[in-house]
Amino acid sequence: MTQPQVAPTGAWKSPITSDLIVSETIGLGAAGLDDQYIYWVEMRPTEGGRNVIVRRTADGKISDVTPSGFNVRTRVHEYGGGSFVIADGIIYFSNFADQRLYKQSLNTEPEPITPPWDGNLRYADSIIDRQRERLICVREDHSGDSHEPVNTLVSINLKNSADIQVLVKGSDFYSSPRLSPDGSKLAWLCWNHPNMPWDGTQLWVAQVQEDGSLAEPELVAGGDRESIFQPEWSPNGVLHFVSDRTNWWNLYRFSPPNLKGEIEPLCNMAAEFGQPQWVFGMSNYTFESENSIICTYTQNGIWHLARLDTSNGILVKIDTPYTEISSPHVAAGKVVFSAGSPTEPTSVVLMDLATGEMQVLRRATEVAIDSGYLSVPQAIEFPTENNLTAHAFFYPPKNRDYIAPEGEKPPLLVKSHGGPTSATSSSFNLKIQYWTSRGFAVLDVNYGGSTGYGREYRQRLDGNWGIVDVDDCANGAKYLAEKGLVDGNRMAIAGGSAGGYTTLCALTFRDTFKAGASYYGVSDLEALAKDTHKFESRYLDRLIGPYPERQDIYIERSPIHYTERLSCPVIFFQGLEDKVVPPNQAEMMVEVLKKKGLPVAYVPFEGEQHGFRRAENIKRCLDGEFYFYSRTFGFEPAEAIAKVAIANLTP
Repeated sequence: MTQPQVAPTGAWKSPITSDLIVSETIGLGAAGLDDQYIYWVEMRPTEGGRNVIVRRTADGKISDVTPSGFNVRTRVHEYGGGSFVIADGIIYFSNFADQRLYKQSLNTEPEPITPPWDGNLRYADSIIDRQRERLICVREDHSGDSHEPVNTLVSINLKNSADIQVLVKGSDFYSSPRLSPDGSKLAWLCWNHPNMPWDGTQLWVAQVQEDGSLAEPELVAGGDRESIFQPEWSPNGVLHFVSDRTNWWNLYRFSPPNLKGEIEPLCNMAAEFGQPQWVFGMSNYTFESENSIICTYTQNGIWHLARLDTSNGILVKIDTPYTEISSPHVAAGKVVFSAGSPTEPTSVVLMDLATGEMQVLRRATEVAIDSGYLSVPQAIEFPTENNLTAHAFFYPPKNRDYIAPEGEKPPLLVKSHGGPTSATSSSFNLKIQYWTSRGFAVLDVNYGGSTGYGREYRQRLDGNWGIVDVDDCANGAKYLAEKGLVDGNRMAIAGGSAGGYTTLCALTFRDTFKAGASYYGVSDLEALAKDTHKFESRYLDRLIGPYPERQDIYIERSPIHYTERLSCPVIFFQGLEDKVVPPNQAEMMVEVLKKKGLPVAYVPFEGEQHGFRRAENIKRCLDGEFYFYSRTFGFEPAEAIAKVAIANLTP
C-alpha cells in the first residue's frame, strides 16, 4: 500500500463522485408482505425520481411491478407516504401524475378506480375492508371553494368505484385508519390546527355498521398535548398504540381482557417507539402473535430491534448490525424491515425470527467503497445555551490516499436537518462521504427540537425556532473548533427546507460560519405563513407564535429583513414547482445579496418540488455546493467539476 500524499483538505481526490452517487443509488420506501411475496418501493433518480413497486417472490426473484409511465406517489399533505396497499395479490396505488387510485393484479396493466378530477381529489393511507369489498383511506379534496382542502376518511366500493362514502369528517386532518381483525371496529387518528401530529392527536374507535357506516365513536386517547402514533389491532382484537404521555413515545394497549376500557402501558422506557408523522404509512411495530410484538425504538440516536412480550412487559433486544431500523412487518415466522448503519446503506432486510439469520434483499446502493475512504460517525453531546446539551453525529475527514499538511485543520460542514421536527440519521450516506473523503469534516446536528430524545427535547423549539436550532448548530461547530478538530475560520453550514431556514438564520444572526448553502430554505417567515400548504399552514403558531398577532416576531426572525448583518457567501438551490417553500423565498434573498455585493449563487430546477428527485439535479447540487466552497475557502478541487455562476465573486 502506498504512503498517503500530503494535500490540502478539500483538495483530496475521492472515488465517491456525484456520478457514482446518482447512478448507483436509489431511495428505498415502504415495504409490505402479501402471501409469499415481499414488496417495497424504490425511488429512482435515473428515472426522473419515479417511485416503483418491486416484488420479491418466495424463490428470490425480484422484478418491477409498476410499469413505465406510472409513479407510485400521493400528494396528500404534499409529503405523501402510504401510497399503496396490497391484498390477495392485488395492488391499489396512487399515481403521481393524476392522483387517481389504480388497481393492479399480478402481470396486468393498472386500471383506474377513481374518476379523473385533474388531481383535485387525492388519496393516501389505504386499507382493505375484505368483508365489504371496499377500500378505506384518507381523502384530500381540493375541488371546493374553501381556502384550504378538506380532509376526510372515505370508503370506495371496489365493485363500483362511483360509490364513495364519507365515513368521518369534521377534523382538519386524518390518518391511520385501521380495521379490527373481525371488521367490526375502525380506529383512526385525527388532529386540528394549529397542532401537528407530533404535538397532539386523538385516537378514535367506532363500530362498523352492516351498511359500512360508523356508529358510537369513542375517544380512546390523545388530545392537544398528547401525540398518538400508529394504532394497530392485535390478532385477537386488542387495540394498541404509541403515546408520548410520559415524555417518551411508548407502547400502550386499550381494553385488554383483564382491564376493560382502560389504557395500559406495555413497556415504560426512556426511549422512543414513535416518530413524527411527516408522511403516511409509518410503522415501528408489528404483531408476531397475540402476545408478541416485534418493534423498533431509539435511544440516544441509535435504533434497535426488539421483541416485546405483552403478557409480562419484558422487552428483549434482537441483535442486528444496524443503527437505523423501521417499518417491520411479520409473516410466517419472518420479519422484513428497513435498516442501515454507518457502514451499511439503507436496505430491505429479511430476518428469520427463530434463527436470527438475516438476508439483505435490496440495498439503496450496491457500490462497494473501500473502508479507507469511509468516515464512521461519532455520536457526540456538546454544551449549548441555558446550561443544556445538544446532540450530533461527527464525521472526521477520511481518505486513505491523503493526509493534511502539518498543522492544517479541516474545513467543517455543519448539516442542519429539515423538519424542523425530525432527526438526522446515522445510516451510511454517500452524500456525507462525498465531503469527508475530500477532506471536509461534517457535523450532522440533532438540535433542540429534534426527535428521538423525548417530548421535552422536542419542545425546546416551541416559540424558539430560529434561536435554539441556530444556537445548537453554532455551538456544535464552536465545540469542534475549540477541541482542535476543525478549522474555525473555514466553517460552513447547509440545510434543506426548515434546515435551510436554520442555515440562513445562522449566517445572518451569528458570525460562526463563513459560507452556507440553502436548499429550498425559508428566508421570510411571513411569506411562509401566508403561502404554504394546509398541512403546515399553522405549524409556525407553535414554533414562532400566532400570525398575524405576533407579526413582530415573524419579522424579527426572518433573514430577509436583516441582510445588512449577512457578510458571507451563500448558494441557493430551489425547485421551481415547490408548494411548501415557494421559489420567491430564495429569489428575494438572492436579489438582496446581489445588490449588497456579496458572493451569491442561485441554482433553480424546472420540474422539481420540495426536495430533489432527478439524478442530474442531485448531481448538480453536490458538485455545485462543493465548487462554491472551493472558491470561498480557496482550494482547488482534485477533479474537474461543473462550475456555477457566482455573482459578485472577486477573481
